[in-house]
Amino acid sequence: MAAKFENSIVRWIDHRLPIFTFMHHELHEYPTPKNLNYWWNFGSLAGIALVIMLISGITLAMHYTPHVDHAFDSVERIMRDVNYGWLIRYIHMNGASFFFIVVYIHIFRGLYFGSYKAPRELLWMLGVVIMLLMMATAFMGYVLPWGQMSFWGATVITNLFSAIPVVGESIVTWLWGGFAVDNPTLNRFFSLHYLLPFVIIGVVVLHLVALHRFGSNNPLGVDIKSAKDQIPFHPYYTVKDAFGLGVFLIVFSAAVFFAPNFLGHPDNYIPANPLVTPEHIVPEWYFLPFYAILRSIPDKLGGVLFMFGSIAVLFILPWLDRSPVRSGQFRPMFKIFFWILVVDVVALTYFGGKPAEGWYVIGSRFATAYYFIHFLLVLPLLSIFETPRQLPKSISEPVLGGGAGLAGAATAPRENVR
Repeated sequence: MAAKFENSIVRWIDHRLPIFTFMHHELHEYPTPKNLNYWWNFGSLAGIALVIMLISGITLAMHYTPHVDHAFDSVERIMRDVNYGWLIRYIHMNGASFFFIVVYIHIFRGLYFGSYKAPRELLWMLGVVIMLLMMATAFMGYVLPWGQMSFWGATVITNLFSAIPVVGESIVTWLWGGFAVDNPTLNRFFSLHYLLPFVIIGVVVLHLVALHRFGSNNPLGVDIKSAKDQIPFHPYYTVKDAFGLGVFLIVFSAAVFFAPNFLGHPDNYIPANPLVTPEHIVPEWYFLPFYAILRSIPDKLGGVLFMFGSIAVLFILPWLDRSPVRSGQFRPMFKIFFWILVVDVVALTYFGGKPAEGWYVIGSRFATAYYFIHFLLVLPLLSIFETPRQLPKSISEPVLGGGAGLAGAATAPRENVR
C-alpha cells in the first residue's frame, strides 16, 4: 500500500515512480527487532564507509595519472598542489583501513550471534562476496601510488598465481599485460580499482534485499513471534546509527588529522624501483592474516590454496555449524571457542607483519592450523555435543518476564531450542 505524502510534488512523482513509498517502507516503517545492540551499528557504518571511499576515490581519479613515469609524481601533486588534495587522499587512504575494521567487526558479530544460520545463508554468502571484492579493490588501489611497496607487493601477489598448474604462468602474464609488472599492469589495476566499487554497490543492494527478506537477526537469536517484538526502524535505529556514526567520525577524523600514516608503510613514499628489493615486503595490515596463512605453508601452491581456503570456508559455514541455536549467548562452549578464534586471527595478523623466519613461522603454522580446525572440526563437533542454555520464548520475554529467559541456566531438550 502506497504511503501518503503531504507534498504534492512528492505525491506526483511517487504515483508514477514509487521510490518515496519504497524509501518510507525500507527506511522509516521497516519493522526491526527491538533488542538490537550497538554491534548492529557496524552494518550501516560499512555502508557509510563505502560512500566515503567512493566519493573520495572519484575525486582522486580526476587528478591521478595511471602511468609508471607519472603515477608517483601525480600522487605527490595531489598532496601538494591540489586544493585540499592532502585531505582527500588521507581520507581515502585511511578510509580503506577503517572500512576493513568496520567490516571485520561486522563479520565477527555475525559469527558470534549466528547470523549465517537459516534462513539467512545467502545473506551471509553475499557478505563474504563483498569482502572478497573489497580485498581485490584494496589490493589494486595499493598499487596505484607506484611506490616501492606498491610495486613489490604487486609483483609478489600476482606471482602467486604462477603456482596454479598448467595455466598459472598464462594467468600471471594476463594480469601483468606483459612479462613484468609495468605500465599495462598499472593501467589494468587502475581501471579495475575504479570499476569494482560499483560492483560492490550492486552486491550490497542484493545483500540488503536478502536482509529485508527475513529481517535482521538479533542478540537472542530467536525468531520474531509478534508485533510487540518489533519497532519501526525510524526513529529508533536511525538515532542509534547516528550516534554510532558520530563516534566513528571522531575516531576517523583523529586518524586523518593526527596520524594519517600510522597504518601505512614508509617504503611507499619511495618511488618504485625494480632493481631495489625492500628488506621486508608486507601488504597492508588488513591482508596480514591471509598473508601469514600463505607463508605458513612450505609449498607455494599449498600456501595459495590455504590462503583462498581461509575465505572459502566462510561460504560453507552455515552447513558446518549445525546447532539449532543461533546466538552465542546461549552456547557456553561455542562462546569460549569463538574468543579463541578472535585471538587466533589477531595472532595471524601479528605474524603476517613479521619476517618469515624463526618462531614467527612456527606461530603462523599453529595459528593457521587452529583457524581451519575451528571451522572444520570444532564447530561440527559442538553442533553434536554441546548442550545449549534454554532460549526465551520471544524477544520480549527477558524484559517483560523479569529476565528469566536469559538468567536461567537450565538446559533444554535439543528439539525445543528453536
